[in-house]
Amino acid sequence: MTFPRRFVVTITVIAALLLAAVFFASLRYFLIDEAQRAGARLTLYRSTVIAEVDRFNHLTKVLAVDPFVSDALTTGRADSLDRRLAGFAEASGLDAIFLMDMAGRTISASNAATPNSFVGQNYAFRPYFQDAIRGETGTFYGIGATTGLPGYFIADPVRATDGSIIGVIAIKIDLIPFEQSWRDAGELVLLSNERGIVLLSSEATWRYRSLRALTDLERAQIREARQFAEQPLEPPDWSYTDGPRVRIDGYERLHLVSAELPHGWNIHYLPSTAQAYTLASLITGFVVVIAAAGLLVFQYVRGQRLNNALRLSEREEAALRRANEALAQEVEDRKRAERRLEKTREELARASRLAALGQLSASVTHELGQPIAAMRNHLAAAEISGTQTALSSTLADLVDRMAGITTQLKFFAKSGSEGFEDVDLRACVVSVKELMQTTFDEADTRLRLHLGDEALMVRGARLRIEQVLTNLLRNAIDATHDTCHPSVDVNAGQDTDIVWIEVSDNGHGLGDTHLDDLLEPFVTTRASGHGMGLGLAISDGILKDHGGHLEARNLPSGGAAFRVVLPRVTPSRDDQGEAAA
Repeated sequence: MTFPRRFVVTITVIAALLLAAVFFASLRYFLIDEAQRAGARLTLYRSTVIAEVDRFNHLTKVLAVDPFVSDALTTGRADSLDRRLAGFAEASGLDAIFLMDMAGRTISASNAATPNSFVGQNYAFRPYFQDAIRGETGTFYGIGATTGLPGYFIADPVRATDGSIIGVIAIKIDLIPFEQSWRDAGELVLLSNERGIVLLSSEATWRYRSLRALTDLERAQIREARQFAEQPLEPPDWSYTDGPRVRIDGYERLHLVSAELPHGWNIHYLPSTAQAYTLASLITGFVVVIAAAGLLVFQYVRGQRLNNALRLSEREEAALRRANEALAQEVEDRKRAERRLEKTREELARASRLAALGQLSASVTHELGQPIAAMRNHLAAAEISGTQTALSSTLADLVDRMAGITTQLKFFAKSGSEGFEDVDLRACVVSVKELMQTTFDEADTRLRLHLGDEALMVRGARLRIEQVLTNLLRNAIDATHDTCHPSVDVNAGQDTDIVWIEVSDNGHGLGDTHLDDLLEPFVTTRASGHGMGLGLAISDGILKDHGGHLEARNLPSGGAAFRVVLPRVTPSRDDQGEAAA
């Protein structure tokens, strides 16, 4: 029995809508339940913060009437008071207790005997000191100017017998243990001040984030009070969603806030909604299982009726599958043949261009050789006769440049395997390094060699191989011209049948340029006047004469790497002995 397609689609849509309704109804129920439980947790966190802050509210008032405190301000002798304050701080669990004169200079402190002593430090810039000097109780939360550790400060004025203010007594409360307790509970809890700046957080990276945009005036006041040192006070990476929820790092959380704290503080509790989604998914899955069980019973009955028809169609399907596989194989063979043909065409076209360039190079170098030699002779005669001028010097530079160009062009007119011998690539690298060390020093570029201890033997012309390495090192120097700390690394190694030398730099890299484009003559990424674009083309031709090739790639950390790959030859015993020596 086959159902009409429209009927199947309708049933599927209705089932999907019912499952969605079950899921979202369950999710809403569990989110409400989670929010209620989160509200109770938030109340607990708020109560513990208030209890800790209020626990020491009256301590500064008690200390302000201590005769030892007033005596220290009037007599200037604070040694005994230091020990007394240290005992109070240890007994009460405070971070510090300290006494300041009217100028804000600390004359006594519980931590006087520690390396981070407050004694001698001036805190007149702190708002809590300024409030206390005016006769009020000052409170302040900020990063300690001396210790660099955050804390909550409470300060009260110290008065003489006539009621005049003669100093300020202050305490520092360490609230950081709250973060550890929240973290141990596996909760994400934030405590922010009246400006929306996070003071405490179970997630350390959220501390000193600003939950709202700060005005220029607020930032100026924070800097003046040195409240948060050099913290950028950037906003957190979160976004609000529907209802009291936020999305943090791709995960959704509830966001409950309580403002019933002193000093305009707010405590934020962000429990995860993962459990609510999990429970809703389980309920939906249970409904799906029930529905699936009924569908399976229905399908089993229906499947028995279709069994015979399926057996008949299996043979036809198998034959069709074999035909499709054969057709797919034929299509793939044709595609591979087309790719090989296209590659052969490209190589033939490039070979034709290089052959034409070789003929042109031979003609140009022949025709320019004698005029360049004649100009050099005239310039040499002018130098000998003492008639050399600034123009002669300029012409000499131009002649040298023309000679360099013809020298590069000669490489296109020269090929073959004449003068081949067994060559250790490591020796080639060392020779090129000695030749170019002055160039590296002038460019302030660091050159590092990693050649290993084994001989890297190839069959070839040593001078032509060194020309390839020279071209690659010069290109690396040019690529790192605008880099702050330019460096070039040369690595070497070998496999079963090949040896390789890789020159890598930290320059601008290849960008989107492909190696095939760079190997074309006169194609260059340098500015005009800084090269003809023949170096890589010459190098590629030399390597092909040696049975090798050139590879290039961009480095993930920036820069590019060019690798010379050549066939490996087994070194003779004499060569092995020299390498070992």
